[in-house]
Amino acid sequence: MTGMLNEADSAAIARLTSASPEWFGMTTAGEAAGCEGSTLLHAGPAFASPGDITAPIMNSARVAAVFQGLAADFEEARERILKGEIRLAPAQDHGVATPLASVVSADMPLHAVRDASRPDVRAWAPINGGNGPAMRLGLCNDAVLAHLRWLNGPFAEQLAGTVGTPLNLVDIARQSLELGDDCHGRTIEATRLLTEWMTTGMGGDRLDQKAREFLQQGPSFFLNLWMAAVKCMFRCADGVAGSSLVTAAGANGLETGIQVSGLAGRWFTAPAAPPEGKLDVDVPASRKLGAIGDSAVVDALGLGAMAMNYAPAQKAGLGAYLPQNGLALPAILLGAVHPGFGELGLRVGLCARDVVESGQCPVVSLGILDIQGELGRLGGGIFRQPMTLFEQAVDALPA
Repeated sequence: MTGMLNEADSAAIARLTSASPEWFGMTTAGEAAGCEGSTLLHAGPAFASPGDITAPIMNSARVAAVFQGLAADFEEARERILKGEIRLAPAQDHGVATPLASVVSADMPLHAVRDASRPDVRAWAPINGGNGPAMRLGLCNDAVLAHLRWLNGPFAEQLAGTVGTPLNLVDIARQSLELGDDCHGRTIEATRLLTEWMTTGMGGDRLDQKAREFLQQGPSFFLNLWMAAVKCMFRCADGVAGSSLVTAAGANGLETGIQVSGLAGRWFTAPAAPPEGKLDVDVPASRKLGAIGDSAVVDALGLGAMAMNYAPAQKAGLGAYLPQNGLALPAILLGAVHPGFGELGLRVGLCARDVVESGQCPVVSLGILDIQGELGRLGGGIFRQPMTLFEQAVDALPA
């Protein structure tokens, strides 16, 4: 840490570390998050106008609109979105965290997560689409729509049947870190642990063969649940007057943004540069979309790229794209050790004041999408949150 914590920041971090997020069931965006029928939720801050919507999010919004019955086909969906008849809004403003270009509509099932000690504090996330034609990749075609209908239909119904006793998600995250995950770019072990819990401990007979195969082939299934867990913890920490603790972080491909506890609901934004990383396809760097996704909340908590010391495979793959002192950033920027992670000594709590004082920008591990919305995921990399985000937040807070 750069110095002693501000009193308000210390209070907000205490709320954060005392939260105990648990997965207790499934619900819909309309029922839980106040998502109206003609509103679609996307990652990051709001777009200034429909004409600014990035191609991958526009593609996902078109698919979501057809799924929701707001349009008969993808072309009608585009027209209605551009006219403002179908409205897009930031998911995190509704307590939802959604990955990459994924878009949420009112009837979509969401993982429901609550704080065990404050069950009225809740957050949500859509089901991870796996490695197939997933909506989060920002593609628009019949295969994505068909997969979305299965995911949010038969599969979601089976998931709802597996959740009886609520599951402590910090316990899963802690075990997975011990096994080499970082709970963002790598969630292989967490997904395995979660799948074992669902298939052996909580009514596994409710999952058919297709559902089991989907979980086995989708190592990122835990990520969305963990995003909801982090958002729940952040909601517990919101509302501390004067606190600069980051409680929202995300990007929409055009802009990146954060919110802080003392000014909950207010986005501070900056242009979103593309993550730095190796592409898996042979295309020019100009095809890289700017940073995108609400999964940045994981790194803002203190995992993902901010916990690469726990994940050898991630360090080997992405370590070269960290800034020179990247592995030291947790000790510099994060405010406290989280007691729920046992002897790991995991540091959490990113405060804008400490970022500005240190002059060091936090990092996020993100997928890289095609700016044209044609090729989906191009690779993965490291995104450095701009210093201006944190400067704006500090300047807006009371002295």
